[in-house]
Amino acid sequence: MSGSPLIEVTGLSRVYRRPRTSLTKPGAEVRALRDVSLTVHRGERFGIVGESGSGKSTLLRLLCGLDRPTAGSIRFDGQEITGLPERRLRFLRENLQIVFQDPLSSLDPRMRVRDLVAEPLVALGQPAGDRVSELLEAVGLSADAAERYPHQFSGGQRQRIAIARALAPRPAVLVADEPVSALDVSVRGQILNLLADLADELGLTLVFVSHDLSVVRHVCESVAVMSRGEIVETGPVDDVWAAPAHPYTRALLEAVPTLEGWT
Repeated sequence: MSGSPLIEVTGLSRVYRRPRTSLTKPGAEVRALRDVSLTVHRGERFGIVGESGSGKSTLLRLLCGLDRPTAGSIRFDGQEITGLPERRLRFLRENLQIVFQDPLSSLDPRMRVRDLVAEPLVALGQPAGDRVSELLEAVGLSADAAERYPHQFSGGQRQRIAIARALAPRPAVLVADEPVSALDVSVRGQILNLLADLADELGLTLVFVSHDLSVVRHVCESVAVMSRGEIVETGPVDDVWAAPAHPYTRALLEAVPTLEGWT
């Protein structure tokens, strides 16, 4: 079961301004987030789901300390991160790591796998030791993968490398940003099962972002459904799946294929 609150978001809003089209008037405002509040507990597998433009990517950037909100508060393990300068976010960088949507674009093609996986440790001043071999084994890759380059792997294997890289500094939170949407259908289930298994085995808190509620259901315990910058529904994912309360959630369920039969 989930533990104490680890990520606490309160009243979060983010307003962007479009480029000005007039010398006398500022650009129009775009409200990407509107008064978003949520709590992710330690050890929980929490999904954020919504279509393109729903605000989930903006929320993700704020949770990861890559952008600043216009209003509201984000607390990580009891510590306020809103507005902190980068030099004071080291604790967040050590404890929160991201797996991106497209593994090919997130891995430097000029680096061998051993250096890619060790890179976060080097950046944080931590020794690599046997950590690379341990991580490759944990994600289902052989030890000789360390000497190869990203282009020598399939899409699913590259995502396994990206997961190993994210796990290198032993984070408390793993954020997965649409981690299977760029992969073939035949390997999506394998990566989803890997993420769920690693979260359980390592005691990770998993924040999983997707446009597909069926994918979130496969991995997560709880879900927040986003539309037009707001959370329109939240709760245990099986409850939301079985009896969606909001019309937008019902539309999501009707619009996407399910993962029935995936292994």
